[in-house]
Amino acid sequence: MVDRDRAGLAEFLRRRREALQPEDVGLPRGQRRRTSGLRREEVAALCHMSTDYYARLERERGPQPSQQMLASIAQGLHLGLDERDHLFRLAGHQPPARGSVSEHISPGLLRILDRLADTPAEVVTELGETLRQTPPAVALTGDASRRSGPARSLGYRWFTDPAARALYAPEDHPFLSRLYASHLRQVVTLRGPGSRAAQLAELALARSEELRRLWERHEVGLQPEDTKRFVHPEVGELTLHCQTLLDPEQSHRLLVYTAVPGTESHEKLQLLSVVGAQTLG
Repeated sequence: MVDRDRAGLAEFLRRRREALQPEDVGLPRGQRRRTSGLRREEVAALCHMSTDYYARLERERGPQPSQQMLASIAQGLHLGLDERDHLFRLAGHQPPARGSVSEHISPGLLRILDRLADTPAEVVTELGETLRQTPPAVALTGDASRRSGPARSLGYRWFTDPAARALYAPEDHPFLSRLYASHLRQVVTLRGPGSRAAQLAELALARSEELRRLWERHEVGLQPEDTKRFVHPEVGELTLHCQTLLDPEQSHRLLVYTAVPGTESHEKLQLLSVVGAQTLG
């Protein structure tokens, strides 16, 4: 724990808020905007907190924010890693670890994601944990924010929860099993014993006989197909192309799913925007 700087924290938050424009975070500018930068209520919504709580921080009032709250603020304000660490120190906390274990999405990836509001897209970790989704992605694959613990990882769910496979074409299941086993083994080797990857693998291996069989094959280097087939409970099968953008510093990937215009899958994607995420958990 380090000393908290209320005044410094308040000033930093105000300056970062004033430096952001609505279009920087995927918000409409609207007409009659007089505020320099974002409004407090806009920042509060981006940070998933009440406007009153955020306003008190800018006014040098209120309790010391928790590390979880600071992480939400850093993400909502699109802070870089140095800015995030500065924020934590101003608030009296040691900054979180960087690298592969970090869940802080870079401002660059966030800016791209903010501009994909009408497209299924998500930011995932090297362990397949979804950190942020667009609304169409929630409609396509379910709301990742509802998941916790090891179940946040798609690879873990694939081998421990039969419901995870229902979203994918059955004929693709054998290859996907090999793919997830191969990728998990590679990450475990990369990060080493005692890593989050190693702990996740240990949990999954204890629960899945299929994973244990695949693990013994030591198969590595498998790459995902560019085309993915989803089976949605409302609109049926979709064939989508997956484009990937990698942030090597954080080991995060931005996945963007598109369909060829004029195809049935393209029409179904448009329908998903109407169906929404009501049927998926």
